[in-house]
Amino acid sequence: MNAKKIKRYAVLCILFFLPVTFLLFLYPAKHNYNTLDILHDQVADINGFVSTTDQPVLLEDHLTVLGFFGNTPLDKLTAASNLKELIYDKFKGFKTFQIVILLPEGTEAEAKTLKAELMKYEELKYWHFVFGSENAIKAIHNSLDTSDRLDENLATNNVYIVDKEMNLRGRFDDRTDNELAKKVKPYSKASYDAIKVADLKNKMSEDVRILFTEYRQKRKGNFDSTSRRANDLKGTDE
Repeated sequence: MNAKKIKRYAVLCILFFLPVTFLLFLYPAKHNYNTLDILHDQVADINGFVSTTDQPVLLEDHLTVLGFFGNTPLDKLTAASNLKELIYDKFKGFKTFQIVILLPEGTEAEAKTLKAELMKYEELKYWHFVFGSENAIKAIHNSLDTSDRLDENLATNNVYIVDKEMNLRGRFDDRTDNELAKKVKPYSKASYDAIKVADLKNKMSEDVRILFTEYRQKRKGNFDSTSRRANDLKGTDE
C-alpha cells in the first residue's frame, strides 16, 4: 500500500471518528441553569369570569401568562403587541399554553377591537379575554400576593406566569452577574413589564421555556428540582 492510500485512509478515519468522539465527550456533560421558583401558591382561579368563546377559560392545568388591562384595554395596545410578538408567537404551539387577560365587565366592545388589531395576520387561538366584576378582578390580583398594584382603571403593564398547579412562578433572586459581583442585596422577580421589550425577550421568554422543560422532565420521570440541562430548553414541547 503506497503512502497516498495510507494518507487517504487516515484522513477518512479521522473524519469519521472525530465527530463520534466529540459527541461521546459531550454526552455526560451537564449544563445547569437556575430553576424557576415558586413565589406563591394558591393563586385563585377565574371561575365565574366570562370569556368571548363558548369554552370556559381556567388557569388550572394550563401554563398561563396572566394580565390585567383594565377599563380601557385599547390603551394597552403596545403591551399587547409586545406580548403577542415576543411571547405568544413563540409558545402558541405548546399544549396547555395560554395568555389570559382579565377585563372589567362592560369592556367587551373595546376588547373586541383590540383583539381584531392583534389578529390582523392570524387567529389568536390561545389568547383569551375574560370579563368579571371589579371585585373579582381585584381578588385574582390580590391572590398573586405581590407588591404590584392595579391602577385606578384596574390595569397594570405587569404580567405574571401562573403554572398548572396555580403557583405564581418567578425568581427569588433576579440579580445579574454584575450585581452579584458587587454584592447587591437580593431582590425577587414576580412579574414582567410588557412595555419593556428586553424584559419579555430576555427574561419572560426564557422563564416560560424553563417551566415547559420542567413539565416535560416530570412527565419523563427525570425531573431534578436543583438542576436541568440547558439543551432541553431548545425545542421543548408539552
